[in-house]
Amino acid sequence: MGLSLATAERWVERWERQQQRYAVDREERFTVIADVVEQSVSSVPGRPLVVDLGCGPGSLAARLARRMPYADIVAVDMDPLLLELARTHHADAARYVDVVIGAPDWTHALGLDRPLDAAVSTTALHYLDADALLRTYRQLAGLLRPGGVLVNGDHFPHDDSVLAGLAGCVGRRHAERGQALAHEDWASWWAAVAQDPELTDLLAERRRRQPAGATGTGTGGAPCLSVPAHERLLRQAGFRHVGVVWQYGDSHVVVAIR
Repeated sequence: MGLSLATAERWVERWERQQQRYAVDREERFTVIADVVEQSVSSVPGRPLVVDLGCGPGSLAARLARRMPYADIVAVDMDPLLLELARTHHADAARYVDVVIGAPDWTHALGLDRPLDAAVSTTALHYLDADALLRTYRQLAGLLRPGGVLVNGDHFPHDDSVLAGLAGCVGRRHAERGQALAHEDWASWWAAVAQDPELTDLLAERRRRQPAGATGTGTGGAPCLSVPAHERLLRQAGFRHVGVVWQYGDSHVVVAIR
């Protein structure tokens, strides 16, 4: 039995609020990602094909669908509870796929019928180590058409520890000014989810799938690789044009063009 729409709406709304604690200027970052994708697919004949990697409860997919209702969006995640929230609350935004990014043959599960025009992600790829990330970037390069774009919004650490401290301060001050820290945090959101009987089965499945000791990375986690490290991997993977198009503190939007 699926979730009720009212339940999905309630938990997605709470998710949107708690995520403001972690993603610096989150709405602007979404807008920049949509700007890049919209511009990149502007000359594509027919319906552009976009994949959202680590879609969670559909936050980015829904915004892209509103901006570009003429696009086909495939939204991917490995979290059964967040995926069900997305399928219920944002049912028409995307086709949702339950798969682990980077797992063997994961790209076949996407069921793509043509090359991708764009791949997007927010606070989702940082859990991959350098080898897995290079492999994933190469796989995405193989799925994208020539001129196709990969857009990744995330927190990336500075190589310079002094600058890292300053970037963190910029992000905290921004959150304080916007009163984002008044919202519940990641742990509180999941603790509240555990009290909702309608989500019991999904939460049990989520816990069953998690590796021992895993706590999840939905807060943005602690990305291991800096922007220059990502740029090197993207070039190794075959992307021609790579760089940052937006930054606020340690939050960046990195773009790579096939």
